[in-house]
Amino acid sequence: MKTGIFYGTSTGTTAKVAGMIAEALGVSDSDVYNVAGTRPSTLGDYDLVILGASTYGAGEVQHDMADFLDGVRAMDLKGKKAAVFGCGDENMSRTFCNGVEEIYKALKETGATMTGSFNTFPYKFESSEAVPVPGGEAVGLLVDDVNDADKTAARVKEWAASLA
Repeated sequence: MKTGIFYGTSTGTTAKVAGMIAEALGVSDSDVYNVAGTRPSTLGDYDLVILGASTYGAGEVQHDMADFLDGVRAMDLKGKKAAVFGCGDENMSRTFCNGVEEIYKALKETGATMTGSFNTFPYKFESSEAVPVPGGEAVGLLVDDVNDADKTAARVKEWAASLA
């Protein structure tokens, strides 16, 4: 299955996590894209697309990804699989990784088959739009590389294995 990884980053954390996902899945660097310089139509080249970005402010998705999603929403990705990931700070307890839900919804609108939900235990946050049922699974991989950097590699590896 040809896999493409697309990320939006402002500080480099999401780029780092995208690289870790690529390594875990055996995806070439040439198939990992910073959305700031990528056309949404590139998604069409892949069987599995993985999109990720950080959450900022009051729970908004990173600005480059927000712009990219405008183009994604107009696409038809029926027959393709899609997964999402995002970075956030659990101390932003009421908006932790909310941007992941925005990416998820945009991809779902394209007709892509969504995959890659992830268990949120033992995360420590009050609520997240990326977790439809409080205390349940998130719609994708949530990463807190600020407070739980020591858990990031294991979480990425576990999540990536669920996509295979």
